[in-house]
Amino acid sequence: MALLHRADLTPSKLELLNAWLPTRSWYTGPAEPDLAKVGAFRLDDPAGAVGVETMLVRAGDGPVLQLPLTYRGAPLAGAEGWLIGTTEHSVLGPRWVYDAVGDPVYAAVLAATILTGAGQAAEEFEVDGVRQVRPNELQVTGSGYAGATVPVLGDVLRVVDTDPTRIATDSLSLTVIRVLTDDPAVPGGAPTLTATWPGSPTARLLAYAG
Repeated sequence: MALLHRADLTPSKLELLNAWLPTRSWYTGPAEPDLAKVGAFRLDDPAGAVGVETMLVRAGDGPVLQLPLTYRGAPLAGAEGWLIGTTEHSVLGPRWVYDAVGDPVYAAVLAATILTGAGQAAEEFEVDGVRQVRPNELQVTGSGYAGATVPVLGDVLRVVDTDPTRIATDSLSLTVIRVLTDDPAVPGGAPTLTATWPGSPTARLLAYAG
């Protein structure tokens, strides 16, 4: 479960991404994207310390892009190259926003979601002491099964920042699709994470283990 706050962000997530995205080698859209949000989902950090959100965005009539993000209350040591920017959260204060592929918390929760067949975290707000669930038309599903063994992932050892982006840890490799297409190549039998949302005719591959 992800407990969210009704808060303002300055600058906003899309403002940060509009400036950052054209610096990526795999991005081929306009130099000033003016991104529109297609959807988003959250994954749970079991420690509750790091916000983990994946945003699906589009620049104009271009393809849907997958941008996984982590939000931290302090800088992540050694991850300067993955910092997208900082923002001021009206409730939590300054937040450091990272391209999640370089964050070990993201690698761990992504692996767990894929291998155990889980979905996204339920999103809740607390209003006057009452929890309210925020509905989400975007749904993600791991292809694994409940009770599957999930290896303990250590540090992110290497990231190949292409499309797809490949994340190597000491116990598992993960592949994250940046530009979502109808028919990406997946190694036979690899456990996957897929998503559906209104307007998408079929489930789209987001990531796989291996």
